Amino acid sequence: MKNLLLSFAILFMVGQSFGQQYISYYGTVVEQCSQTNVTNDLTEFQALGLKKRGTTALQNTLTWLENKYLSYGYTASQIEEQSYTNSGYTCKNLIVTKVGTVYPNTYVIVCGHYDSTGGTGTNDNGSGVACILETARLLQNIPTEYSIKFINFSGEEDGLLGSQSYVTNRVNNTNPKMNIRLVLNLDEVGGVAGMTNDTITCERDTNNNPSTNNAQSSIMTNELITCVGLYSPLNTYLSYAYASDYMSFQSNNEIITGLFETNETTHKHTNTDLLIYMDPVYNYNVAKATIGATMHFAVAATSLESSTFENENQVSFYPSPAMDTLHINLGTLTDTQYLFSLIDLQGKVVLQKQINNAQLIETVTLENITKGMYLAILETSSKRITKKIMIE
Repeated sequence: MKNLLLSFAILFMVGQSFGQQYISYYGTVVEQCSQTNVTNDLTEFQALGLKKRGTTALQNTLTWLENKYLSYGYTASQIEEQSYTNSGYTCKNLIVTKVGTVYPNTYVIVCGHYDSTGGTGTNDNGSGVACILETARLLQNIPTEYSIKFINFSGEEDGLLGSQSYVTNRVNNTNPKMNIRLVLNLDEVGGVAGMTNDTITCERDTNNNPSTNNAQSSIMTNELITCVGLYSPLNTYLSYAYASDYMSFQSNNEIITGLFETNETTHKHTNTDLLIYMDPVYNYNVAKATIGATMHFAVAATSLESSTFENENQVSFYPSPAMDTLHINLGTLTDTQYLFSLIDLQGKVVLQKQINNAQLIETVTLENITKGMYLAILETSSKRITKKIMIE
């Protein structure tokens, strides 16, 4: 949701590398982005109607999104509904978490809102939703060093209420506070029918309240610009961040960047914000840029050798070395009952715990466990996953 003109912007040459190089495997994944999926998602999003607080359409869109993520292979334990109150109505954000292999407690957030005002919001912001969905679909089975949260916010059109609630009740209400590497926001990236839509605006933090992370935001946005050039046919235009969900994170002193259409629609917030006034090929190209950028920022694997990651259902135990506690990531296992065991090098079981109704992340204490190398075992009714861990 934006109404200001993109003034004081700087045109950047595509291809500024800042040390970045094209990664062929990333390119292979990006080329699996589907124009058919993007167009179908826009069509289905539009058919759901006006997605305003208190409407059945808003709840139906939430359900539609959940079913999309489930169809990609994400499990119920990876999907969270976060509720908050908006003008007396209960509204929900949808958060899908993919745990990283090296830095599981540090997150790249890829986000955009799914509510609308005045009409169906097919561009504002079905276009951003379509990009997030394609990115989540293609990265589901690809290991990334950093964890990723794909977040669909409601309440953006009411004043960023959904993202503000998430920052207050999730980001700042964890102990320790959630560690965010970057927030990449997508809002209104559908282009304008009948125009030459060959440029995407990349947005950086220029706000003075606070200004602490402005320099880092500029660095990340320059990397985003490079990713656009490497993994899509689009040119880039550098501007400033404002009036969308990343600003809730910006005011919390997080590092932000974003994508926004350069040819700005005149149909936003009206009943003519429809697919016929958009450019779905442009939306598809923005999705490609988003996929490449997310792989870059989350540090995705650089080859097809991810069979072990897939065969082990993305289950992980961290940190390793561990000290007082060990976290168990359920990954994509759908069985939420499992037995967790620690076995020492002599084959003795030193810790065993039955977990029922498991969440995505469960924590076990390591009281009285001697330092050394152990075998961590997770057993369900049909799976047995074993990994070596170090306890210090």
